[in-house]
Amino acid sequence: MSDPNIPTPPATEEQNESFGSILSQFEQGHTVQRTEGIREGTVVSLSADSVFIDIGFKSEGVLPLSELQNPELQNPELRNNDKAVKPGDKLQVTIKGRAPEGYFELTLGKAARPTDWSALEKAFADKTTIVGTVTAVVKGGLSVDVGVRAFMPASRSGARDAAEMEKLVEQEIRCRIIKLDAAEEDIVVDRRAVAEEEERTAKDRRYSEVKEGDTVSGTVRSLTDYGAFVDIGGVDALLHVSDISWSRINKPVDALAVEQLIEVKVLKIDPEKRRVSVGLKQLQPHPWDAVVDKYKTGERVRGTVTRVMDFGAFVELEPGVEGLIHVSEMSWVKKVKKPSDLVKPGETVEAVILGVSANERRMSLGLKQALGNPWADVAQKLPVGSVAEGPVVSMTKFGAFVEVAEGIEGMIHVSDISAEKRINHPQDMLKVGQIVKAQVLELDAEKRRLKLGMKQLLPTDIDEYLAEHKQGDVVSGRIIEVSSGSARVELGEGIQATCRISADKIKQQSSSANQSADTKSDLASLTSMLQARWKGGAVAKSAEPQELQAGQIRSFRITRLDQPTKKIEVELP
Repeated sequence: MSDPNIPTPPATEEQNESFGSILSQFEQGHTVQRTEGIREGTVVSLSADSVFIDIGFKSEGVLPLSELQNPELQNPELRNNDKAVKPGDKLQVTIKGRAPEGYFELTLGKAARPTDWSALEKAFADKTTIVGTVTAVVKGGLSVDVGVRAFMPASRSGARDAAEMEKLVEQEIRCRIIKLDAAEEDIVVDRRAVAEEEERTAKDRRYSEVKEGDTVSGTVRSLTDYGAFVDIGGVDALLHVSDISWSRINKPVDALAVEQLIEVKVLKIDPEKRRVSVGLKQLQPHPWDAVVDKYKTGERVRGTVTRVMDFGAFVELEPGVEGLIHVSEMSWVKKVKKPSDLVKPGETVEAVILGVSANERRMSLGLKQALGNPWADVAQKLPVGSVAEGPVVSMTKFGAFVEVAEGIEGMIHVSDISAEKRINHPQDMLKVGQIVKAQVLELDAEKRRLKLGMKQLLPTDIDEYLAEHKQGDVVSGRIIEVSSGSARVELGEGIQATCRISADKIKQQSSSANQSADTKSDLASLTSMLQARWKGGAVAKSAEPQELQAGQIRSFRITRLDQPTKKIEVELP
């Protein structure tokens, strides 16, 4: 029994704590001590940011999702996604403490550091991963403290050169014992094997996580002529040069750099070959989506020649949008055999859009259309009968081609070169480069054909005849040939006309006197006419037979004189 005279000391805070609180703290501390080390747990459930794991105690353990390095599972909408872990999965974890709510705080299992020879021997026998500290670079490798001094050969360090080995000094590493001799206290460890296994494990996990169509971040690891290798979280993916940009790129180095951070789209995954193909341009809108609204048929455009093929040249109008200039659309003037004769890669050209097919992503361009069609107004510039002048550009067996205007060539047939003599080949009178004058004889602008004649410009008897006669004159002539509805008449030496004959004229019967006329008198009359040429008058009516026959000499009235074509038409009076 206490003495009432002795003052009672005030109760301290510790004394006011309940026994339950003190016991809880005791159990928590001792529980942590009893549960230190690596344990295997079973995933029970997932939340937005945590994984709940059964570790064999009354309370579950909590592992932050961030430790799994899978940011997608931090999204509540994806909490049941099986890209990382799911209920029932086994995980190696370590208890690091206890949360106020009663859960055990967990971290992913870590390698243990041996404390004695027995632990080393067990790690060697079980081929488990241990932790050690690199102490120095020695001959042939590294010295590692794993509780005792161990040796790690340079070839098993995972370092590529001496500089990387130096960086490992004083670093904590994960390794495996590959040789242990307790009597000699000789231990050899391997870091490279552990790193390779961890890399394979990370790749396996990443291969299971990544899906076609995903957008992922990556780092350009290396560049080649055909593409770039991109690290997308422990997995190397190929970014082909054709998938870097919508515009044409010759070499990846023109668009990318090593260690560059980029976002790419997963295009294809080959599980058997463990290959992943990614694309950079697929994250950008396709340029052809706006082509229909942007480019119209008939518009003039500018672009750069990217490729020259046997059938034409491709021209880039903007990144990802190319058009084809077919070889047939390159020149109005000549037939182009090789597009490379006119255009070269890298050149800037002007062209006209001939057609656009957005569905097929094709565009037809015309180079010659941008220069203008020289045949468009040739009928006004070079009408039939006009005189053209230009150089002889080429010759064939049947004639010579003359450039009478830019982009326009006319052909002089061998028979139209000279009126004085018969020539067998154009080279007998002409040569390439010679400037000649010729008359336009025929013109077909639609088919781009122009017929010329040189001899037509030389003075002839018909020129004199046309100059001295007029429409309505009555002249004498000899019938050369009679056909249905017309006759060919000779009015003088080398001068012929066409006579249109009505049916009643042909059917007229000649008189018996005229029918018995001596052929010699006809020939005499013809000789007289040719001697007087066309300057004499008409023959006497009494001598004219009524029925038309070849060889007859008759009177005719001129109905048409065409100076440009040198054509004459007559009729019976």
